[in-house]
Amino acid sequence: MSSTFNDALKSDRFIVTSEVSPPKGTDVSAVLEDADLLRRWVDAVNVTDNQRAVMRMSPIAVAKLLMDAGHEVIMQLTCRDRNRLALQSDLLAASALGIRNICVMTGDYPTKGDHPGSKPVYDLDAVQLLQAVRRLEHGMDMAGNSLESTPTFVKGAVCNTDPDNSMQLMKLEKKARVGLDFLQTQAVYDVGRFEEFLESISHLEVPVLAGMIPLRSVKMAHFMNKNIPGIRVEDELILRLESSEDPAIEGALICAEHIRELKKICKGIHLMSIGNNRSIPAILKQGGLSEKI
Repeated sequence: MSSTFNDALKSDRFIVTSEVSPPKGTDVSAVLEDADLLRRWVDAVNVTDNQRAVMRMSPIAVAKLLMDAGHEVIMQLTCRDRNRLALQSDLLAASALGIRNICVMTGDYPTKGDHPGSKPVYDLDAVQLLQAVRRLEHGMDMAGNSLESTPTFVKGAVCNTDPDNSMQLMKLEKKARVGLDFLQTQAVYDVGRFEEFLESISHLEVPVLAGMIPLRSVKMAHFMNKNIPGIRVEDELILRLESSEDPAIEGALICAEHIRELKKICKGIHLMSIGNNRSIPAILKQGGLSEKI
């Protein structure tokens, strides 16, 4: 990478991030290969944290390995699996390993994952975790004890994009007041509604990366509408998938069309291919984007 993610955030250029999932095991070769598919196409790679409440390797280890391989990384950190002791400990560990970019979130409930009997922690929520990060950056832990040295982070969070959800907007304002350097959103399928959302939070002055998940089938669209809060695939898009000879190609085309529209209204995109990072360069090309220099 010719610049850090923080440099990209401060620049005038359109940002692209994507993500990889740590392995469910100890062999990291596949995740390193997956990340290499994104090299020169993205400004940073998110490393997920037990995504969808499915147990996987710690994102700290994978983020460090990716950094050693020359990638700029954003480490995700959820509140679901750790109390405040563990969260602060992991933040200090990440900083000591050179991990500067973090994206905090509350995390899906364990019943949605592969260990439904596990006890959720949720000692903190995302707002409180951001407050804890800020205290660490000021040399204090949550109990008021002084640190021997202090970390510095580029801090991100996630959000849905419903402009009519007042509770969501209120929570987002709280996150911004604590201190945010960027937002990555849930998947966007209605650019007009997304623009309304951007207008509703324009006073926050936080760079927003619009989430994007390329559709592969009608079944996938219906699944997301039914099971993923904050996502709404419009009937018009579902009809396009239904009438296409190859729904996956049509879904990639829809994604590229949206990228062209989003380039005009927000700071960047967060492209989540759900295990198909090989498709990302072609989608970005179709969307009018080129390799990072």
